[in-house]
Order: sequence, then C-alpha cells, then structure tokens
Amino acid sequence: MKAVIQRVRDASVSVEGKLKGEIKHGLLVYYSVEEKDTFDMIEPFLDKLVHLRIFEDEEGKMNLSLDKVSKEILFVSQFTLAANLARGNRPDFANAKKPEEAERFYSEGVRILKSWGYNVSCGVFGAHMQVRYMNDGPVTFILDSENLPRFRKKN
Repeated sequence: MKAVIQRVRDASVSVEGKLKGEIKHGLLVYYSVEEKDTFDMIEPFLDKLVHLRIFEDEEGKMNLSLDKVSKEILFVSQFTLAANLARGNRPDFANAKKPEEAERFYSEGVRILKSWGYNVSCGVFGAHMQVRYMNDGPVTFILDSENLPRFRKKN
C-alpha cells in the first residue's frame, strides 16, 4: 500500500461537478493498493497513518497526530501511486491491484477509519475526480508499506 498524506487547511473532491466529500483542517490522503498487499495489512497501515505526528504544537514543532487536532480525513483512491516508472516513459500499472479487489481494500479502509472515530469524507472509487485543497505548510509525506518494518520481507 502507498499513501500520499497532505496536511491541509481544507480539501474537497468532486465528480462531474458534484461535490462528493470535503473536510476542513485535517489530512488529504491519496491511497493505493498493490498486488503484494494483503487484507491484514490495512489496519496497521492506517494506524501508522493516523498516528503520524505531523501537526504543529503550540511551540511550532510537528508533535501532534490527527486525533489531537481535528480527526478529519479526505480519503481518495489513487491507483496511479502503484505505477512503475522505471522503464520507458509510459507508466506501468502491473503492480496495482485489480479494481474489484482494490475497491474492497479502499472500502475496508474507510470502514476502519470511521470505526476509530475519524470523520472520513471520500471520493468515488474509480471515478475521474477533481480534488481541491489548501496544503498547510506545505506538508506532504509518502507512506509505503514496503518501508514499514512489520511488512518488510525477511531474507
């Protein structure tokens, strides 16, 4: 799994000119699932995501996680994060989960986040979306399950 996480002052997503989700101060998360990902990885991956201390405390240090600030997430599926750009100039999406499976991961991610008490707004899985946001900082991070010790393959 991969996620691009942006600390935002506000964010919204629309499909065909119709607003589908919006948040105020919180996280905009672009989320992608790869063939190697398993269902049991979703919860620990999201746990890491929501506990990242990327919001500033009263001293201006990144010391607070989302639950201490707003609990708002705009969660947007983005299969293009699974692209392999190593060869040629055309992205290769062979690593991306098939849409039906990826949608199950996405839906489960939304369900988990909501069950933890987060205010989750969403785009529309598989749709062509327009995302508007004001990045706060700017602050942007990439979370990749491959870089998390609990998911790293042992040689």
